[in-house]
Amino acid sequence: MERRNYLKLLALSGIATTLNIRSLQSQQYRKKIKPKPLKSGDKVAVIAPSTAVSSPDDIQKANEILEYLELVPVFAKNLLKGSGYKTRTIDERIEDLHWAFENKDLKAVFCIRGGYGSASLLDKIDYNIIKNNPKIFCGYSDITALHLAINKLTGLITFHGPVLLSQFDKLTLDSFKSTLFEGEFLFYKNPDNIQLRNPNKTFSIIEGEAEGELIGGNLSIIASLMGTPYEIETDNKILFIEDVGEEPYRLHRMLTQLKSGKKLDNISGFVIGKCNDCKTKSTTTWDMSELEVYKDILGDYDYPIFYGLLIGHTNSQFTLPIGINFTINSGDNSLLIKENYLEF
Repeated sequence: MERRNYLKLLALSGIATTLNIRSLQSQQYRKKIKPKPLKSGDKVAVIAPSTAVSSPDDIQKANEILEYLELVPVFAKNLLKGSGYKTRTIDERIEDLHWAFENKDLKAVFCIRGGYGSASLLDKIDYNIIKNNPKIFCGYSDITALHLAINKLTGLITFHGPVLLSQFDKLTLDSFKSTLFEGEFLFYKNPDNIQLRNPNKTFSIIEGEAEGELIGGNLSIIASLMGTPYEIETDNKILFIEDVGEEPYRLHRMLTQLKSGKKLDNISGFVIGKCNDCKTKSTTTWDMSELEVYKDILGDYDYPIFYGLLIGHTNSQFTLPIGINFTINSGDNSLLIKENYLEF
C-alpha cells in the first residue's frame, strides 16, 4: 500500500472513531444498563487490557480464584501469547476486549491485573459492542480508564473491584461474591478493629449525608483523562478516588487539577480510599501530610467527605458498582447502595 493511501486510511479511521464517540456523547440521557448476575458454572473471560501477564504462576493464581468461585475461566488469546513480554499491542488488547464482550458464552469480563496502558485503548474501542452485549466488567487501578469510558459512552454498570491477582482475603472475597453473584444492597464500612491501633481507621473530613450516583476510581488515571472525551463527569454524583505510593504533593497537584477543572464544585459527596505508602519522602518539596492535603483542598466544601474506605490498593478491598445510586454518610464513614445494579 502506498504511504499516501495508508495515511488516508489512518485519517479516516480516526474520523470514524471521533464521530462514534461524539454520537455516543450526544445522548443527553443514557439509560443505565445492568448486567446479569453470575452463577455457578458460568464461563468468564480473563483479559489483560493494561500490563501483560506472562508468568504461569500468575495464570494459576487467576485460575485458583475463579475455580474456587465455581466459574470456568476462558483466557483471551493475546493474554496467553502475544507480541511482547509485558506489553501487548493496542490491536491485540482491543481484539481481546471485543472478543470478551461479543462472545455470548462468556458471562463476565475480569481483568487479571492493572499496571499501565488501558487508556491507550479508549480511542479504538467499539463502544456499541459493549453496549449491545452487557455483562459484568471488573477491575481497578489502571482499569479506571476503561470504567470511565464505558460508563460515559454506554451507561453499562461496571464494577470497581479486585483484579484476579489481588490477595482475596475474606473481606475481599465476601464483597466480591455478594456483589457479583447475589446483587445485595450492600453497606460499605470498614470492619471494626479490636486492636489499640486500627490499621484501617477512617476519618470524617466534612460530616453529612447525601445521595448520588457513584463515579470514580484511581486518582492518577482520573487526572490523566482531563481534557479528553473520556474525562470524568461528576455533577450531582458521589466521587470516589484511590491511589497508592503517591507523595502528598502529588496528591495535592492532582486534586488541584480536578478542582481547577470544576470537578469538585457540584458533587454530592466525596469518598477517599485508604492510600498505602502515600507519605512525604522529602520535606524539601512539600511538608503537608496526606490528610492535611485533603483538608487544604477540600476543607471549604459543604458536602460530606470521608477518608479511609478499603476500595483500592489495600489488602482488603470492597467491590463497588459504578453508576448506581448510593448514600454517603460521613458521620459513620459509610456507603449504602440505594438501587438494583444487576438484572435478575
